[in-house]
Amino acid sequence: MNEYKYTINGNKYEVVISDITDNIATLTVNGEQYTVEMEKQAEPEKPKPVVRKADDAGESSSTVSSGSASGTAIKAPLPGVIIEVCVTEGQEVAAGDTVVVLEAMKMANALQAEKSGKISAIVVKVGQSVMEDEALVYIE
Repeated sequence: MNEYKYTINGNKYEVVISDITDNIATLTVNGEQYTVEMEKQAEPEKPKPVVRKADDAGESSSTVSSGSASGTAIKAPLPGVIIEVCVTEGQEVAAGDTVVVLEAMKMANALQAEKSGKISAIVVKVGQSVMEDEALVYIE
């Protein structure tokens, strides 16, 4: 129970707040009881995570040739966290094979090879945060 005394335009008010449940307050003003619906506070905007890329893997082209990372890139379709890398460098994969599992929006997304070939580079590791369109694995 909270008690307050106000003077507004020369008028004195004694306010007693007896209960607040969710956004409904029960209060007494100068002996008269009122039920007041308060405006709900806006949800604070969650800050967007800032993620650094591990290397040059976030290039915009889907086919890249730089150092050990060459071939066609399998890219993250949306921001998330790598929860499993299902292949190793040098491994042969067929189109449709799962190469990486990405957790995004509390769902596991199995990312598949778009073509058959050999894994030329893996540029992510388990637990790493990635951004949309960031290269994860390269297939030659």
